Amino acid sequence: MIRRIGALLLAAVALGAGLPAAAAPPQGSEEITPRLVAAVDRGLDYLAQAQQKDGSWLGDVGFKLNQEYRVQEQRVPHVGVTALCGMAFLAGGHLPDRGKYGRTLDKAITFLLGQVNDQGFITAHHTRMYDHAFGTLFLAEVFGQTNRGDVRAKLQQAVDLIVSSQNAKGSWRYEPFALESDMSITVCQLMALRAARNVGIKVSKDTIRSAVDYVHASQVHDESPPWMQGPDDYYMMGKGAFKYQYQEEGDMSRSSFALTAAGITSLYHAAEYDTKTLKDSLAFLEESMERVSRPPWRCHFFYWYGHYYAVQAMFITGNQDGGHPYWKRYWQHVSGELLEQGGDYGQASDGSWPNPYGPGANFATAVALIVLQTPYRYLPILQR
Repeated sequence: MIRRIGALLLAAVALGAGLPAAAAPPQGSEEITPRLVAAVDRGLDYLAQAQQKDGSWLGDVGFKLNQEYRVQEQRVPHVGVTALCGMAFLAGGHLPDRGKYGRTLDKAITFLLGQVNDQGFITAHHTRMYDHAFGTLFLAEVFGQTNRGDVRAKLQQAVDLIVSSQNAKGSWRYEPFALESDMSITVCQLMALRAARNVGIKVSKDTIRSAVDYVHASQVHDESPPWMQGPDDYYMMGKGAFKYQYQEEGDMSRSSFALTAAGITSLYHAAEYDTKTLKDSLAFLEESMERVSRPPWRCHFFYWYGHYYAVQAMFITGNQDGGHPYWKRYWQHVSGELLEQGGDYGQASDGSWPNPYGPGANFATAVALIVLQTPYRYLPILQR
């Protein structure tokens, strides 16, 4: 079914038909309830009102340090947050210059195109490779649905930067051309490259293969590796997990719900769909899901970042031929949490979701909307 929908979407784009100007939520899915649709509508309205005149969304620029998020600049136009907010509208079937949110999307595109520097790096206010990858992914999704020449040119530059800055391990780190590596940043780049290649942007097969090899090398196969839990019981290690940093010798790295979700998702996006090889990883992901729902992690950066990948991993798993129960169990859990109203963790009356540790409410709201709209099946990146 998912492949048939994907083919129809691609055919519509090729014929210039696109999607409806104001796409209605798909019907006939038990996941898409009136309560979910109402929450999504409130969230999209919030983001539309929160957009700045220059097309950006504000966020705190910073970086993760252990379990904290160190803020460097507060509430500035944020490349990564803007890309994710744009993705939230695309996930609802909305397109640039069409319908209720057409102008919103067009302004976001204009802002991001303006942040591509001479080296192809999408950055503002010292944002790093995470944000570059989200920006590249968003531009790839836009180009696939609009075929805009200005988007293609900047997208190719952004892709070329990712390709040229891949290190000898097949991975990436916080800044372009870094010698060190880590799983979370590698997955961001791999997803961006896959999306770009899908819409006709030149990407070397060797680049993707090297990145996939790095991800595979980061998977834990040992029956009884060391379990590492921090003071707040977040980090852990187990069979099937994907490690934060792969080292051939003396490897005492860590893993988590988010890192394992990222590892699974990256392999799926590299067209490796054999769930048998990922059986332990999927089990680890499901078992660790409850961990991020506890304080202090609920609505933390780890929560939102983890579910951004987990929803893709579980959705694609659940739509394999014959289906798998992981998706249904995951969806009941995550949608139940995201559809809560008020309190410390639920959707606020203005339509936003909270993020006390991380870039802020715009970031959290964008990710929540991407997660909740995943069953809509509009994003090409979700097509097999």
